Amino acid sequence: MNLVTLARHTLSRGATPAATYALLARLGHPPLPVARAVCLALDIPHAETTRRLAECYDALLADPRPDTETDTGELLEALGVFDVPKSLTDTELAVVEHFLVAIDAMGGIRPGHHHGLQRWFTTGNLISAYLSLAAAHPLPRTGDPALYWTTLVTAGELLATTLPSDRRITYALTRCRARATHP
Repeated sequence: MNLVTLARHTLSRGATPAATYALLARLGHPPLPVARAVCLALDIPHAETTRRLAECYDALLADPRPDTETDTGELLEALGVFDVPKSLTDTELAVVEHFLVAIDAMGGIRPGHHHGLQRWFTTGNLISAYLSLAAAHPLPRTGDPALYWTTLVTAGELLATTLPSDRRITYALTRCRARATHP
């Protein structure tokens, strides 16, 4: 049985991608082929899989310490290596474009916040991205508060058209509108 088939089977039995990685690595398979197999079993395109694994190869997969399979799997998962990309609609792509403008208008963003936003964009979790940006604030010296809030209003209005009954969006949009008029 090849590694991708084994990974698919393990995932189909309810294992997380991190646990699947750990199990296959503990069976003696090299880290890079195992990580690749888990990605491909999740239907992450080969080119995207290659890019993601190249980014973390030196730190996590090149020379693993013994008995760290579980930790490595969890780190790969936390880094978003196993995030399944979602195809976004034109409206969702427009929302992401507005988010990117807002991020620029922040005048700076913490690396962890940026990483989380990128993961939400990849997986299509635009509600969480919107709520996170609506709760943040542009930096006073380097940011552009007027652009930040008006861009989030536009993004929120687009997002509300796709999920009109989500009260979290409605509430965050109301707050962004208030901030847009009084940055």
